[in-house]
Amino acid sequence: MGISRREMLVHTGLLAGATAMGRFAVADSTGSAASGADAALFTRLDEFAHQFMAEMKSPGMTLVLADRNGLRRVVNYGLGDLERQTPVRDDELFEIGSISKSFVGVCLLQLHDEGKLDLHKPIVEYLPWFRIDSAFKPITTHDLLTHGSGLPGNCPLFPSDPTLRHRAAYAPGEHFHYCNMGYQALGELAGILDGRELPEVIRKRVLEPLGMTLSEPVITLDIRDRLVKNYSLFQNDRPNTRDARLAEAQGLIVTTGAGCVAATAKDMGAYVRMIANGGEGPNGRRLMSKESFALFSKAHIVAGEFGPTASYGYGIAVDKLDGHNVVRHTGGMTSFMSSLLVDIDNGVGAFASVNAQQGYRPTPVTQYAVQLMREQQLSKPLPSLPAANPAFRVADAADYAGSYQQSGGGKLEIQSSGDKLFLVRAGNKVPLQPAGAPGAFLVADGGKSLFPLVFGRADAKDPKSAVVEVAWGSDWYTNAKYQGEKQFNVPKEWHNYVGHYRNDNPWIGSFRIVIRKGKLWVDGMMPLEAAGDRFNLRDEPHSPEWIQFGEVVNGRCMRLKFSGEDMWRVATA
Repeated sequence: MGISRREMLVHTGLLAGATAMGRFAVADSTGSAASGADAALFTRLDEFAHQFMAEMKSPGMTLVLADRNGLRRVVNYGLGDLERQTPVRDDELFEIGSISKSFVGVCLLQLHDEGKLDLHKPIVEYLPWFRIDSAFKPITTHDLLTHGSGLPGNCPLFPSDPTLRHRAAYAPGEHFHYCNMGYQALGELAGILDGRELPEVIRKRVLEPLGMTLSEPVITLDIRDRLVKNYSLFQNDRPNTRDARLAEAQGLIVTTGAGCVAATAKDMGAYVRMIANGGEGPNGRRLMSKESFALFSKAHIVAGEFGPTASYGYGIAVDKLDGHNVVRHTGGMTSFMSSLLVDIDNGVGAFASVNAQQGYRPTPVTQYAVQLMREQQLSKPLPSLPAANPAFRVADAADYAGSYQQSGGGKLEIQSSGDKLFLVRAGNKVPLQPAGAPGAFLVADGGKSLFPLVFGRADAKDPKSAVVEVAWGSDWYTNAKYQGEKQFNVPKEWHNYVGHYRNDNPWIGSFRIVIRKGKLWVDGMMPLEAAGDRFNLRDEPHSPEWIQFGEVVNGRCMRLKFSGEDMWRVATA
């Protein structure tokens, strides 16, 4: 019943929607859906964009299409300002999040082309201050670029504890584990080798050569009035359904290589075109050599977190789409969601961004845009609209229906009706929304529930085996088909750790520790495993993330470290 932290962040803790939907304005700066050779393509894409945004309750979205010859279309949908009901504007910036990692990769490959960087030299020879504790072979720039270092990803590059060292959990290249901290280090590396701070490195090496004149290589409050108005969850400490309330997000400062770029859609079209051309920019000027572009877009390591067929290159995921080679990445900021996808076989690509953090990414839109452009290029019939994705559709709803009992006498009633699933409480039927991860559902009770419902099957590896249990935070229920243990013991001190912890890092935010089935769990979804003075997250067998509990006062732990990030107990009424 364990779910990875990445799944939890993407599918439960951040999944929400806009409180009000305005009309879907379509404002083109390039291209027109009304006439010309692209009319059918643009009309079909507009139709799907409207469908996608209505289903996901998106406030506004910007989208650019480009190919090897240049910009095809820039189009804005929906609202840039929910309160004033005004549309997204072409000159407004969107924070592109982790798509910035590919910019860092491009800069480092340029430095490699210039003979300033050996991709396979131990990183500590370039960054002697990088506090790494490893029993394995040295970690290199290559390992950090590919997220194969074995280091924890959700921690500060410079922890507050000066004695703390980042512990590698396995040999470099053995597993993929998404590592924002590694890209913070790579940003520092780019600055050291170039002689300028990272924002200026990105500006001079990527933005200016591509003519991305409106974009910014660093996110500070100085550019806040140029950003489209953006939104985050009103209650950001719990799982939220798509229709959850949003609030205008606070200003953000991000200066590291993990996600520091803000761009307009038109400017991102120039970036898409460069990738579609194999690293070549305007007027035949290459941003990186052909050999370096091959490294950039090579499948270096299997990256299951990006999908069942995905691998990872240098700052970008590498995958197949309908048998064609593509590179792609998503970006999630505290109040933006973005997607970049380029078919490098056919030289067509798209970028989209939504001005709210609602958990999902607009990848279905960029994927459909690329499929449309590719089939048009090949003189084939345009693909049909992707299937609808209603919020409360549960394909196997009947599997979960039934009565579940606690050993202490509590009861949970789950009912199904067609492809809908409901929690029955006090005679009322509360809809359940799939959370994306198998067996996980969000309770549509207006934000009252602090945990998702997580169902378990008799055989965790067999998705067709009987559903036999359901967890809801610390509560655990089973049905008549459950045949496992029901009594569990835990060390007495573990009860001190139960509680709600929070910090001001928006990528960490808060989580709750509970005890269930003889284990400690994060947010009731991710199991912890005792390992000396720490607990390892065991949402995946090789996860390098860890938790260490701190001072206990009057039977309550007041502070913990999550992979080196300090978090403090939240008092409850």
